[in-house]
Amino acid sequence: MTLPVNKVRPAAGRQERTAHRQSTSDGLLNICLLSYRSNPHCGGQGVYLNNLARELKALGHQVTVLSGPPDGAVAPGISTHYLPGLDLYNPKNPFRTPTCRELIDPVNLLEWLSVMSGGFPEPFTFGIRVQRFFSRHRCRFDIVHDNQSLSYGMHAIGEHCPLVATIHHPITVDRDIAVRNEKTLVRKVQQLRWHSFIGMQKRVARSLGRIITVSGSARDDIAAQFHIDPGRFSVIPNGVDTALFHPKPGACRQKNRVITTNSADVPLKGLRYLLQAVAVLREKRKIQLIIVGTYRRNGTISRLISDLGIDGQITFTGRIDDAAFIRQYSRASVAVIPSVYEGFGLPAAEAMACGVPVISTTGGALPEVVGRAGVLVPPADAEALARALDDLLGDDTRQTRLSRAGSQRVARHFSWRRAAEKTIAFYREVIDDYHRS
Repeated sequence: MTLPVNKVRPAAGRQERTAHRQSTSDGLLNICLLSYRSNPHCGGQGVYLNNLARELKALGHQVTVLSGPPDGAVAPGISTHYLPGLDLYNPKNPFRTPTCRELIDPVNLLEWLSVMSGGFPEPFTFGIRVQRFFSRHRCRFDIVHDNQSLSYGMHAIGEHCPLVATIHHPITVDRDIAVRNEKTLVRKVQQLRWHSFIGMQKRVARSLGRIITVSGSARDDIAAQFHIDPGRFSVIPNGVDTALFHPKPGACRQKNRVITTNSADVPLKGLRYLLQAVAVLREKRKIQLIIVGTYRRNGTISRLISDLGIDGQITFTGRIDDAAFIRQYSRASVAVIPSVYEGFGLPAAEAMACGVPVISTTGGALPEVVGRAGVLVPPADAEALARALDDLLGDDTRQTRLSRAGSQRVARHFSWRRAAEKTIAFYREVIDDYHRS
């Protein structure tokens, strides 16, 4: 299903365009943020949306969020329009059967049929719902900012006001790693089916004049994989909420206690290599590995833990709130980010902000985040990870030094306020270009 595309913007009179440029060149902006998923506890895109919205509002700008599921995920105080879908990935009731009343809506029917056939339609169907919203409500925003849905529905918005997008990293990397890690042809085909939305995202991204991304590495990889001129990107790094993530006074760090934040059965996140490293050090270190997240019973990771014989050394926290998360950080000796690839690497920055010494791979943008304030190892290398863990867990002096260096680096370079200020400057450039055209 392809929506009609008309990229011709209705002409505005010279006086109207000039007046609008003057009103937005240094005044406060009316901003609309779009996100098909906005829960800050379920992924980096939700963290990005909530923190950026909060800081844009704190700078005095008017912020409205159009959000997909779940309802109520956006921070209080932000004007939010929830665009309800079927929410078929809700962990409380996954892959439920919709009611007949729900399926009367053709968009809901399309979403359900796509999920039942192994696809991931949420970015596409969210775009249709956004298009419906703007057909009912005249666009009065100075700029619309899409948070990586990159749906065909975005074209209709670009007809009426400036449109930009943030692309956090190229999902082609996720797809390729997922396919490579599957053992059977059937499972490889299933991965390709699930990632079939990428074709849409590539086409929509190429139609955008300006794009935000969060690291130099992400810019280069998106430009190469999506065939976009790197000059159309502006790099604005993510921030860290240091009011939440900071060293806890009197923290009692437990020896050989290691923490990681991970999506357990997602190959991109590299958890299997950390588990293998823990097994290598089974006798020497007796590591207790705390994994902030959930796992699938009888999934790839649960079977690997059993095969390695490290069941007693692994604890999954399940979904936890921010306060519990910080408590976990305050008890850990070392944090590990074993990802094969990251477009930015918020878990690394958050651990550093909490004063936890970090071991990270060099996958994607992680070296840009960690710098010299942590230990870097090659991705997908369990032996290198085991050596780094052994060395750091046995060196209290180095742990103290990296703890201090990490929190200082985050304070200097990764502020959400700074990210919001750079984003506003970017908006103004886009708005000026739009009204000059």
